[in-house]
Amino acid sequence: MRQLHRGERWLFLLPLTLLGVASLYAQTAKDATFLSTLGELREATYSDKAHIVERLSQTGHRNLRQVLTAFMEGRLYYRNSDQHIFLAKTADEDPLSLIDPITLKSAGIAPNDTVTAIGTNNSLRAALRKTVARFALSSDDTEVRLDAVREMSRSLDEETTTLLRVQEKVEKNAGVKREIATALALAALDGTDAKARLDAVNTLKGSISQDVRNRLALLLGKSPDGAGFVESDKKIRDAAAAAVSNIDMWRNFYSGVETLFFGLSLGSVLVLIAIGLAITFGVVGVINMAHGELMMLGAYTTYVVQLAMPGHIGLSILVAVPAAFVVAGLIGVLMERTIIRFLYGRPLETLLATFGVSLILQQAVRSIFSALNRSVITPDWMSGSLRLNDALAITYNRLYIVIFTLIIFALSMLVLKRTRIGLDIRAVSQNRSMAKAMGIRTELVDAMTFGLGSGIAGVAGVALSQLTNVGPNLGQSYIIDSFLVVVFGGVGNLWGALIGGTSMGIVNKLLEPYAGAVLAKILVLVALILFIQIRPRGLFPPSGRAAEDK
Repeated sequence: MRQLHRGERWLFLLPLTLLGVASLYAQTAKDATFLSTLGELREATYSDKAHIVERLSQTGHRNLRQVLTAFMEGRLYYRNSDQHIFLAKTADEDPLSLIDPITLKSAGIAPNDTVTAIGTNNSLRAALRKTVARFALSSDDTEVRLDAVREMSRSLDEETTTLLRVQEKVEKNAGVKREIATALALAALDGTDAKARLDAVNTLKGSISQDVRNRLALLLGKSPDGAGFVESDKKIRDAAAAAVSNIDMWRNFYSGVETLFFGLSLGSVLVLIAIGLAITFGVVGVINMAHGELMMLGAYTTYVVQLAMPGHIGLSILVAVPAAFVVAGLIGVLMERTIIRFLYGRPLETLLATFGVSLILQQAVRSIFSALNRSVITPDWMSGSLRLNDALAITYNRLYIVIFTLIIFALSMLVLKRTRIGLDIRAVSQNRSMAKAMGIRTELVDAMTFGLGSGIAGVAGVALSQLTNVGPNLGQSYIIDSFLVVVFGGVGNLWGALIGGTSMGIVNKLLEPYAGAVLAKILVLVALILFIQIRPRGLFPPSGRAAEDK
C-alpha cells in the first residue's frame, strides 16, 4: 500500500481538524446561551422565571437537569460581586461550596453574606419537578428514567401522559416500562370509558406502591355530595376493593420482611458484643461489667480516626476497625494484668471491680471528649438504601453490619480452632491444671484471652457508631442485653452467642410494633427467665472449667 506524503497527510487531517474546531465552537456558543439565559433568573419575577425555565429546557444543555434540580432544591445562587451564577453543594452550610454550572466542577467556597439565593415558590417548584422529570426521561441511566417516571406519575396531565406514551414505545428496560404502564393506568382512572378504567384497575392490582393504593382507595369513597360512591360502576369498585386488599397484603408481607431485617441487624450488634463476653467468661470465668465501656472506646476510636482523616471518611471506617481492636484490646490486657488476675475465683469482687473500672472509663471519656454525644459520619458507600421494590428497602449501613458480624464471627472461630493461641485458650478453658502441667503459660493465655474479648468489643463499637451517636453512656445501653445473649446461648460458646443474639434481636423487633419498645424488652426477659428454668446452661451448655464449677 502506498504511504501518504506529508502534504497528503495534512489534506487528510484538515477536515477532521475543522470538524473538531466547529464542534468546539458550537458547544462554546451553546454554553454561552445557556449561561446568559440562566443569568436572567437573577432579577425575574416568579412568573417570568417559569418562562425562563421553559427556555432553558429548550436549549437541551447537557447540565440542564443538574442546574434545574439545584434551582428546585434552593441551591442556585449568584455572587454579589460579579453576578455570576453558581450551584451550591448543599444549601445549609456556611461557607457554601460552589459548583460551576457549565463544568460542574468545584468553584471554591463563598461566605453566605457574599451570595444571594435565587428564590422559588410552590408553583415554580412544581413546574421544575415536571421539567426535570421530562428531561431525565431521555437519560441513558435506567435509574434516572425510573425516578423520572415516578415523579411524573405524581402530577399526571395531558402533556405528561403523552410523553409517557411516547416513551413507552421506545423504552427497552422492563422495570421502567412497568412503571410507565402504572402511571398510564393511574391517568386512565380519571377517564370516562368504564372499560378503560376497569382495565386500569386490573393493571394496578399488581402494584405495591402506596400512592397506587391510595388512588384506588379513593374510588371506594363517598362522592363529595354524599349521594353515592366516587366510582359509580359497581364492577370497577369491586375490582378496586380487591386490588387494595391485594396491595395491603403484599405491603404487610414486605413490612414483616423489613422488620426481620431490622431485628437481624440489632441481633448482629448484640452478637458482636456477646462474642467478646463469651470468650472472656469461657476461659477466665470473669463477669466483666466494663465490657460495654470497651465497646464505647471502640466507638470513640472511630470518631478520633475520622478527625485524623477528614478527607478520607470512606477509608477511615476500615482503618478504625483494627485501631479499635488494638485500643480496646490493650485496655483489656491492662485491666487483666493490674486488677482482674488478683481476683480469680472471687466472682462478686471481680464484678464490683470491673464495675468500678467502667465508671472510671466513662469519666475519662467525659473529661477528654466532654459529656456531649459525638456524631460519627457514615461514609458514602454505607449511606442510602437498597430498594428492592416500592415496599421494601434495606439500608446499606445495617446490611454491612450484618455482613461484618459474620466476618468477625468467622475470624473468631478461625482463631480459636486453627491457631496456636486458640488451642491454648481451649486447653485452659477445658482443664486449667492439666494445661499448666503441659507447659502452657496460663497467665499469658488469660491476658491474651481478655485482650481478644476486649478487642472484639471495640470492633463492635465501630459497628454501633454507624447506627447511633457516640456518647459516654453508650456501653450501658447494650451491656445487659449482651449478658442475656451469653446466658441464653450458653456461657463460653460462640455458636450460642450467634444464635442467641440474632434470635433476641429478631424477637425484640417483632414484638415492638405490638407491645412497644419497653414492654417488648420485658417480654423477652420473662421468656428468657422461663427458658433458663428449663435449660439452666442455655442452648449450648458450657464445657471445661465453667461447667465443672456448676
